[in-house]
Amino acid sequence: MRYRHLGKTGIRVSELCLGAMTFGMFADEKESFRIMDRFADAGGNFIDTANVYMQGVSEEIVGKWLKGRDRSRFVIATKVRFIMGDGPNDVGLSRKHILDSVKASLRRLGTDYIDLYQVHAWDPKTPLEETLSTLDDLVRAGCVRYIGASNFRGWQLQKALDLSRLHGWEAFVSLQPQYNLLSRAVEYELIPVCLNEGLGVIPWSPLRGGWLSGKYRRGMTAPPEGTRVALASEKGWSETWERYNNEFTWNVLDALFEAAQAAGKTPAQTAINWVLHRPGVTAPIIGARNVEQLEDNLGAIGWELAPELVERLNLASRLPVITYPYDDAAEQQQRRGRDYED
Repeated sequence: MRYRHLGKTGIRVSELCLGAMTFGMFADEKESFRIMDRFADAGGNFIDTANVYMQGVSEEIVGKWLKGRDRSRFVIATKVRFIMGDGPNDVGLSRKHILDSVKASLRRLGTDYIDLYQVHAWDPKTPLEETLSTLDDLVRAGCVRYIGASNFRGWQLQKALDLSRLHGWEAFVSLQPQYNLLSRAVEYELIPVCLNEGLGVIPWSPLRGGWLSGKYRRGMTAPPEGTRVALASEKGWSETWERYNNEFTWNVLDALFEAAQAAGKTPAQTAINWVLHRPGVTAPIIGARNVEQLEDNLGAIGWELAPELVERLNLASRLPVITYPYDDAAEQQQRRGRDYED
């Protein structure tokens, strides 16, 4: 396992991040421990969870696993934002909810500090200044080392960074967006912001809920029972069969299977490797129900796709609608402007 700096910080994290969303949901405590053991044995030091995953059970499992281990060897990330109770302040990014949530997360994780504390999504009802000043207080108090954002839009991320700079507050060091061969819209605004501002990018769902895992092929009429895709509509997840059963998806999957065969790798390994080497990416977040799935995902590191295979995947996964100001004409205008300035 190689290590990369998280954005422009000095902290180094493994090139794959282990996502703990499956813990307590698809993987019981015993299997979750086996998954984390194998990840650590492979050199992984970066584990991502959230207070909302199984209403705190995921954090508890990670905390139990950390006991008896050298805490300083691991970079633990968690999140705050979504509903954690039935009270009027049990959701959002208010000072009260953040302070209550970080205290509860520290207790569940059994640790004195959180390495990376991330806001799980934008909160339109709380002033951004309230959220950012509270996060700054947490860093100054020492219970949080770094802060990050997840599921922000480009203008929201830039506004947050600018406000932190204006007030001298601790700023976001990373962004956790959805990014994969079936979801590349982050390349319009978010990736450029992260590259320009020096934020690390920690993509979630590099396999798009299993669509890029190798389980799905052109000609299928329904998802296999028990898979995330089969459960997506019931659970309210976004990777539903109805959403992705279309020609764009099947074209991407055709290219993925071709690239995987040419590379001598599995489709999952190929899809993760593609994300791993995209500009700005620090560490894709891999999730596993069992050690066997984790083993397959670990095969995504230690090699690179040939340029012609990358290009094949890039062409197949291009966004189907590209219009102004993101089209070729607008890019030519940008280039002409730069040429003139030079």
